[in-house]
Amino acid sequence: MKKVFAIIALMGVFTFGMTQSVSAQDETADSAAVEQVDSAAVDSAAAPAVEEEPVESEPVETGMYKNIKTKFIEGSAGFMALVAIALILGLAFCIERIIYLALSKVNTVKLIEDVENALLNKGDLEGAKSIARETRGPIASIFYQGLTRLNDGADAVEKSVVAYGAVQASKLESGCSWITLFIGMAPSLGFLGTVIGMVQAFDDIQAAGDISPTVVAGGMKVALLTTIFGIVVALILQVFYNYILAEIEGLTAKMEDATISLLDIVAKYSNKK
Repeated sequence: MKKVFAIIALMGVFTFGMTQSVSAQDETADSAAVEQVDSAAVDSAAAPAVEEEPVESEPVETGMYKNIKTKFIEGSAGFMALVAIALILGLAFCIERIIYLALSKVNTVKLIEDVENALLNKGDLEGAKSIARETRGPIASIFYQGLTRLNDGADAVEKSVVAYGAVQASKLESGCSWITLFIGMAPSLGFLGTVIGMVQAFDDIQAAGDISPTVVAGGMKVALLTTIFGIVVALILQVFYNYILAEIEGLTAKMEDATISLLDIVAKYSNKK
């Protein structure tokens, strides 16, 4: 016990000594810093005061954004604004379709297995309906419509599934006509701006009475820029449109396969009864 107290006492003495040495070093460093500050103050007092004017840095736009904005302004704001509106509206319809198609995708294999298990193994028609009703997407909706006609016979189920499948397919394609409209409208607006730019160029030639390049350049630039932007917008929307068509084709193929599987399940259920 005494040894423990002795060790504690030694540690206390060592800690106190370290603290005193650190404080002494701090005081020395502080005094040195004060002396440096005083000498700097004397030097600054001896030197003549020079006023420095603050330099304000202006934001400089560089890169692609600046070039696009410049060309957009040079291409006549009226027609370029119409082309930009066509791009915005077309992208809005594309994004809406992409989100709708993404939410329409489900695990078709699991859905078929759950319905088959509830209907054939358990004989629970209401349970199979509940599974189809609680699952999102067009395939589950087709399943639910077919299961509601199950008591009317296999023929009634097939007619219901085919009819409702056509309705779901039309829902998948809803809004695509607007995308095609903007795909065709964007270059048409660009070509319209081209024609008007050419007319403006000829008006400038007529007013100046000269066919010098400086007279023609303004109208020609408007004509070419509107055409370029219209074609670029059409290309962008065309890429999204083709992606949407590919997604619709994939979902339609899954709907057809799932419909065949549902009719097979219905036939087995009818034979089992």
